[in-house]
Amino acid sequence: MVKDSVNGTMEVDLALLKSTKGLLKIAEAVCAFVAFVCYTVASRPPYIAATCMEFFITLGFLVLYLLKLNKMFTFIFWPLIDVFNSFFAAVLVCILSLIAVSTYTVKGTLGGGIVGLVAATLWCLDGYILFKKITFNKPRTTTVVT
Repeated sequence: MVKDSVNGTMEVDLALLKSTKGLLKIAEAVCAFVAFVCYTVASRPPYIAATCMEFFITLGFLVLYLLKLNKMFTFIFWPLIDVFNSFFAAVLVCILSLIAVSTYTVKGTLGGGIVGLVAATLWCLDGYILFKKITFNKPRTTTVVT
C-alpha cells in the first residue's frame, strides 16, 4: 500500500503483473527498452527518440493500471486511449524497425530493428485484445458474458 493524502492509502494492483494485460505491458516496455539501448549503441538519434518515447508511454500505462489511477481519473476513457497508443506505437516502431533492418550499417541497428519488430507485434496484440474488450454502447459497470 502506498500512502495517499486523501484516503490514507492507495491500492496497488499486484494481480495485474500476472495477468495477460500486465505481462503484455511489461514485455512491450522491455522490448522498447532493449531496442532503445541497441539504437543508442549504434548512435541512431531518430530511432533513439521514437523508442524512448514509446518506452515511457508504455511504462506510464503500466503504472497507471498498477496504481489503479485509471479508476481515479474517470473523465478519460483509458482503454480507448490505450488502444490508440498501441496501434500508433505498433505502426511507428514497425516502420522505423523495417527501415533500420533494411539500411543497417552497425549491428546495433540491426538488433534494435529486430527487437522493434517484436515490440510492434506485441503492441498489435495488446491493441487487438483491448479493442475486443471495449463496449461503446454500454455503461462501464456492466459486464458482457461471451
